[in-house]
Amino acid sequence: MQSQTFAACVDDGRFAAEEAKTGPASSVLSKPSGFWPGAAAKARNTERRTSRASERPPVAASAETRAPRKAAVVSPAMRAVFDLIQPLARAEVSVTLMGETGTGKDVLARIIHQNSSRASGPFVVFDCGAVAANLAESELLGHERGAFTGALSTHAGAFERADGGTLFLDEIGELPLELQTRLLRVLGNRHVRRVGGAVDKPVDVRIVAATNRDLQTEVSAGRFRQDLYFRLAAAVVQVPALRDRREDIPMLVRRLLDDLGHSEIEVAPSALSALSDRAWPGNVRELKNTLACAVAFLDGATLEARHLALPVPTDARNTVEHLPLGGLRLDAIERVAIEQTLRQTNGNKARAAQLLGIAPSTLYEKLKKHRRGDDDAQAAE
Repeated sequence: MQSQTFAACVDDGRFAAEEAKTGPASSVLSKPSGFWPGAAAKARNTERRTSRASERPPVAASAETRAPRKAAVVSPAMRAVFDLIQPLARAEVSVTLMGETGTGKDVLARIIHQNSSRASGPFVVFDCGAVAANLAESELLGHERGAFTGALSTHAGAFERADGGTLFLDEIGELPLELQTRLLRVLGNRHVRRVGGAVDKPVDVRIVAATNRDLQTEVSAGRFRQDLYFRLAAAVVQVPALRDRREDIPMLVRRLLDDLGHSEIEVAPSALSALSDRAWPGNVRELKNTLACAVAFLDGATLEARHLALPVPTDARNTVEHLPLGGLRLDAIERVAIEQTLRQTNGNKARAAQLLGIAPSTLYEKLKKHRRGDDDAQAAE
């Protein structure tokens, strides 16, 4: 069998495949053109959107509209995800991305948009969990001047701003029930009426939603409308947690350091090992924050394990119990525990404090106390 290293990449939001292989190259992510039915109707819709986009003034790229520069994966779990989203990107169906917080659902939503026939149109993000309940309807549907106190001018909602493109409904599970009804109506008749308005305006929007909740459980509990779930879940993609795709961590570390503006930093094997062993309950977002913190304290050009203040697994907290402490005074036991823990963490005081179950400031005070004891002992001699 031929050996192969696979990396599914998205450069400027477009699918590509990079392979290092001892045999002829093959396209892993490509699907036959015309894979989805209704190609003629899709072509007509695309033509209308292209015409509409040509009439729209150019929009400068921003953090919201810009596509990811590159996403690389080697794990089977993420390769399966990319195999799903490529044909889904080309299809005119709603897609719901489900997965834990921080798994990169927003990145996948942008990739779907950039690989669709709507790529030249807008990509608008509406965070259902970040907007106050009393403002959510106005932000999503828009409002007319004077519609409510403080409505001093007309406001185009997310649906209107996404006309001809993609509307990403992030954290859809947080949307209030009363607004779910309005959303269902818009999705059904493809018209939007602003708050305080009397005119229904047609909108051509493709929906991509994301949630860290189990929407079927939410439906059973009465917190999410079943009919809206069926509208949004035409295609559901489960995004794996980082702990289920550890093979991607080395590539992710390199990419995240580049994104943080530190492409010159080398990553030592000890650091990669520590990062790969971590369960990452906060997923890629937590990994990025950990790297940003480590870089801030970096004293050279190489990132090592001692620079990483990683939370300690619960089963590692019992390490101190196995120290040979019989017959020692209490202060000596404390000192042995601290010294061995610091050796275990390669001198990383923050991680040592976590292992010992104390605050870093407490550890520093205990170290000072032991140093003072050494000084007193030397003076007595």
